[in-house]
Amino acid sequence: MSHYFPPGSTLGVLGSGQLGRMFAIEARRLGYGVHVFSPEENSPTAQVADREFVASYDDLEAIEEFARSVSVITFEFENVPAASTDVAQKFALVDPCVDILSLSQNRNREKTSLAKMGIPVPQFMPVQNRDDLFQAVEKLGRPSVLKTATMGYDGKGQTRIEVDTDLEQTWREYEGQESILEEFVEFELEISVVGARSRQGDFTACGPILNEHRNHILDLSVLPAGIPENISQQAIEITRTVMTECNVVGVLCIEYFLTKDGRLLVNELAPRPHNSGHLTIDACETCQFEQQVRAIAGLSLGRFHHYQPAAMINLLGDEWELGEPDWQELSRQFPDVKVHLYGKQEPRPGRKMGHLTCLAETGTEAASRVRKARELLTARYR
Repeated sequence: MSHYFPPGSTLGVLGSGQLGRMFAIEARRLGYGVHVFSPEENSPTAQVADREFVASYDDLEAIEEFARSVSVITFEFENVPAASTDVAQKFALVDPCVDILSLSQNRNREKTSLAKMGIPVPQFMPVQNRDDLFQAVEKLGRPSVLKTATMGYDGKGQTRIEVDTDLEQTWREYEGQESILEEFVEFELEISVVGARSRQGDFTACGPILNEHRNHILDLSVLPAGIPENISQQAIEITRTVMTECNVVGVLCIEYFLTKDGRLLVNELAPRPHNSGHLTIDACETCQFEQQVRAIAGLSLGRFHHYQPAAMINLLGDEWELGEPDWQELSRQFPDVKVHLYGKQEPRPGRKMGHLTCLAETGTEAASRVRKARELLTARYR
């Protein structure tokens, strides 16, 4: 099977949200066709793709039909069933590899594998039953964080274990689910690195990017992160090591905690483009989505070099709560702020509807601009 797919080939993406949409836009710009597979009709990705396959991820016949229609398949999110990827790779190349997908689908597997590589991670213990939970809390102490091993994102599926937390009651909420207890990390900052690795093994990275969360959902990202150079290089080298050890072709983001005593700990892997990397579309010579296209198509990677400091802020469905945001006024007062909307029809609280990006002389200035721009969107309702 050839591992180079020239423009004119068709790329497949499993998953159909905003990450797939931005991937498809870059793929189309480079001359590739795009087919998308997901259970959702008229999805953000399907709106800009050539063909939409609508079926459940466990519909293996539909997966086969989809895989036969494309040259190579990549992922928009990591929770695709293993049986589906097993079928897909019989008929098309699948990148990143199924192994990294499986690893990132389960926090116990992820943390255990990283620890074996010598990668620094928070202390953790697998929790399969009530006794495991009590023993893990006894060892790791309080506060600590109990998380489901699978399907958790944006703060879902996790509980902070405090001094007064009733473990019996907490376990009733988690019973029957594989879980993990992690030490509570007193961190100074949260950062991320977006790495790209080609089929030839070349590597490049964007970041570290400074991240701020609100209600467990990423709110603001700033590039550069403004941290010491030795910490930046360590984060990039860890990202390189993980991608090399796991033979990742494509894009992978690693989220890190920087502790108050200057240690880096890996919080989470995302074997795909990442919310914090959206600012690369406007700020970098080559954005994370073009890197994803280049990597899986067998092309050489571009440079992540950023033109200026930049900041990105998320737009959630909350911004639509009182009515349509004032886009006209935003364009008038903030001509330097770029608007990216995802084509989602129904705004809901906590749902990512789009983002704003700004470049400026400093990251602090860029962050201030996007914050003020978001505030303006709903100012007429206040």
